[in-house]
Amino acid sequence: MIKDFIDDAKIGDILEKAKNPPKEKVREIIAKAKTLEGLMPGEVAVLLQTEDDELITEIQQAAHSVKEAIYGNRLVLFAPLYIANLCANNCLYCGFRRDNKDLNRVALTMEQIESEVRVLEREGHKRLLMLCGEHPTRSSLEYFMEAIETAYATKTEKGGEIRRINVEIAPLQAEEFKLLKKTNIGTYVLFQETYHHATYKTMHPSGPKKDYVRRLTAMHRAQEGGINDVGIGALFGLYDYKFEVLGLLFHALQLEQDCGVGPHTISIPRLEPAFNAPAAIKPPHPVSDHDFKKLVAIIRLAVPYTGMILSTRENPEIRSEVFELGISQISAGSRTNPGGYQEDSSDAFRAAQFNLGDTRTLDEVIFDITTKGHIPSFCTACYRLGRTGKDFMDLAKPGLIQKFCQTNALFTFKEYLMDYATPSTREAGEKLIQQTVREKIKTGMKKSVLNKLQKIEDGKRDVYI
Repeated sequence: MIKDFIDDAKIGDILEKAKNPPKEKVREIIAKAKTLEGLMPGEVAVLLQTEDDELITEIQQAAHSVKEAIYGNRLVLFAPLYIANLCANNCLYCGFRRDNKDLNRVALTMEQIESEVRVLEREGHKRLLMLCGEHPTRSSLEYFMEAIETAYATKTEKGGEIRRINVEIAPLQAEEFKLLKKTNIGTYVLFQETYHHATYKTMHPSGPKKDYVRRLTAMHRAQEGGINDVGIGALFGLYDYKFEVLGLLFHALQLEQDCGVGPHTISIPRLEPAFNAPAAIKPPHPVSDHDFKKLVAIIRLAVPYTGMILSTRENPEIRSEVFELGISQISAGSRTNPGGYQEDSSDAFRAAQFNLGDTRTLDEVIFDITTKGHIPSFCTACYRLGRTGKDFMDLAKPGLIQKFCQTNALFTFKEYLMDYATPSTREAGEKLIQQTVREKIKTGMKKSVLNKLQKIEDGKRDVYI
């Protein structure tokens, strides 16, 4: 049985010893990070305790170069699909919390889920993150698995389909994870929310989620159940961001030690206002934009091989800035209320988990990132070809995964431009594809890439290597 491996006192001691680091020490750690080796907790603490603006700029520049070396300039896009907001937990930062008596409670039927998926497919989405509240009957594992099967089975015109569903649900036992795996999911995602034990206890006064260790060890059970890719995260604003970054790193290192592979993704949401959620309305430890950009860059240097996910909690301006600092996956065109994609109700916040900072459509987001030189990607090839878990990490750590990621990003982007893009987005996208092939695709691969792009132009879909 896996025991609690987060030691609050140890993390506090590491941070205390790293205070006021000399410039030469900081630059030595930055230089090591640029080799793509990753960093250890003591080294990460030094970067976290760095307050010199010149050095922080150097940290951010290093993070940009590390991200480019491993993932290139592509950004994977997905949409969250909330299917139910009934919940037995009472988390003080969440609109779904049990004691929020004013929330419009919803559990979508399979027909409603199919309608939601149709809307997303017709916008161009191929990847979903499926979520629901934790409720013993209305959000059961059986209900969730049926919802996954429904989403995969839903098809629309122009080859519209969901090719990969990642999931975020409450901790399960290993045998239950085995059942979940049979639905052909991608990554299992679960946030610890806060790694600080006293804060965790305060924020989770009742419900199954109050069990810190059960949640902390869920990723071990998921891998025991055969799910190769897992994603962790912390909700920044609940406790000191420096502590949380080290908590994430210790979690990643423990997974690598015990399971042979670290997290596939790390999510870095910041607290945003949520309906009748006191801790979200007034965060205990608010994280400034300055510190948010700093922590994103430091996580990228600490675990260079791990995908970093940014949600639409953040506004378009800050999203654009942190894309450059290590983010590799983003949500777009999101709704956080069940049924939200079918109806754009002014009362939607009364059924939502939290407020959105970026309310742009998928096409608006794609146009924006395209004009900034990022390749939008809907690729799911690695999941379907078995490049998951350790196999993925063996390619990601030395930066070899970019060979597949960037090329497949071009193919899925081309599909989007042909089938769903507005004229202005298609024009900008075609220019970026041509530029990328010309400047970034190796000579020996150009002919093959151009051939596949032409096949997509001629009507073929779901092309990948």
